[in-house]
Amino acid sequence: MLGAMPNEPRPKDDAVVGRHARRVTAPNPGPMTLEGTNTWVLSGPAGAVVVDPGPAGVPDHLRAVHAAAGGDVAATLLTHHHVDHTGALEEWTALAPAPVRGAGRGAPFRDGEVLEEGGLRVEVLLTPGHTPDSVCLLLDDGVLLTGDTVLGRGTTVVPWPEGDLGDYLESLDRLIALTREGRVRVLAPAHGPVVPDPLGHLEALRTHRLERLDQVRDAVAAGAHTAADVVRVAYGPLEPTLARAAVMSVRAQLAHLGYATD
Repeated sequence: MLGAMPNEPRPKDDAVVGRHARRVTAPNPGPMTLEGTNTWVLSGPAGAVVVDPGPAGVPDHLRAVHAAAGGDVAATLLTHHHVDHTGALEEWTALAPAPVRGAGRGAPFRDGEVLEEGGLRVEVLLTPGHTPDSVCLLLDDGVLLTGDTVLGRGTTVVPWPEGDLGDYLESLDRLIALTREGRVRVLAPAHGPVVPDPLGHLEALRTHRLERLDQVRDAVAAGAHTAADVVRVAYGPLEPTLARAAVMSVRAQLAHLGYATD
């Protein structure tokens, strides 16, 4: 993910989702972060839970998060370790000293664990793929905080060798199953807009991933020898940042299909 751009204006924080969740978007827009990193403030009867404090070096963002939390933070949770989500952690915990879980901090998350913080119940779903430590967080009103596992628009990078496409597809299948069961009603991603149609969005993501795999197979069959060759065939012209991300994704796709990754 790209780093913070402190001189960019901070987007208006107007997304209140369900009974508990409010979005505060960091001013780090870019090709990989969309409008910026969404920090989610979950308000409970006994305090707030803050998810992903965001990138380093943006004190105005942290002050906005602290204000949205009412100055009463019961816990900080991290969806994964990437710096656009965790870079501000040292600054944030100085402002809001509270327990931190996730991304190697605190006790490791357990799949299906229910956290009770600030009078809230937050269920942890281990959803590896984008990174090995990626999690989603399910609230009792059906709001699912997806981190980078699912973006509000477009598709997340599965960056080889850190990312694993097989794990990612299994994570998507799990979220689709939970949505079909009626447990997930809206997606609150770490980048991009809120998604009010979770099932359609998740199924479209899975279809897109499978279509990309077919394109990779076709490109290799047509003589593509490297990940960069496959990107030129399957993705077409891309600006440099997206081209680098596409190469990482294609390497994950090649590994998933059993081909050499370069």
